[in-house]
Amino acid sequence: MTLDPIFTERCIEALLFAAAEPLSVQDLAKRLPDGADIRQGIADLRLTWAGRGIELVEVAGRWRFQTAADLAFLMTEEREEPRRLSKAAQETLAIVAYHQPVTRAEIEAVRGVQASRGTLDVLLELGLIRMRGRRRTPGRPVTFGTTDAFLEHYGLANLGDLPGVAEMKAAGLLDLNLPPGFTVPDPLGLRDDEGEDPLDEGETPEFAQDFLGELEGGDKA
Repeated sequence: MTLDPIFTERCIEALLFAAAEPLSVQDLAKRLPDGADIRQGIADLRLTWAGRGIELVEVAGRWRFQTAADLAFLMTEEREEPRRLSKAAQETLAIVAYHQPVTRAEIEAVRGVQASRGTLDVLLELGLIRMRGRRRTPGRPVTFGTTDAFLEHYGLANLGDLPGVAEMKAAGLLDLNLPPGFTVPDPLGLRDDEGEDPLDEGETPEFAQDFLGELEGGDKA
């Protein structure tokens, strides 16, 4: 006995509407009475919903209702998510803050590992550091320094408010048993414009131009 096509279509519609996940033809067959032409019912149901705000679509051999593709923008919610810095980016930012103006080679010397392009790019993109100028040395490498946005982000009135050794120990950021002669650069003793030329107006040097020879095993931001 063949089931009424309209009734079959309604049954499939009800099952798919109530299902928590897509249903296969076999899943539908277990629920529908004998004699139901499920494949024809699905075809009829697709025509019924064609061009509507909700469509019947096949996903990995299963069927489900979903928002029409051209209306997906209505379901999109844009919100700003805080961006976490990687360990490499945090270390690089700290070195720039305490040693500025500082070049990439100097950052690498302090960290003991090669700095990747991505790490500095992230800090530049977030506006936490800026390209200050060019060091008066062979190759004239670009120097980096922090920005006002850096001070605002960390709640600092000026660079002199950066924590020293005692504060870092109290916060658990430094081992209490430091090696003899260990010091933290004095933020008030920064080399302001020492041996440094300002960037030309409108100059935005490419990273690859200023820092050639980056290896594949560098940090990841």
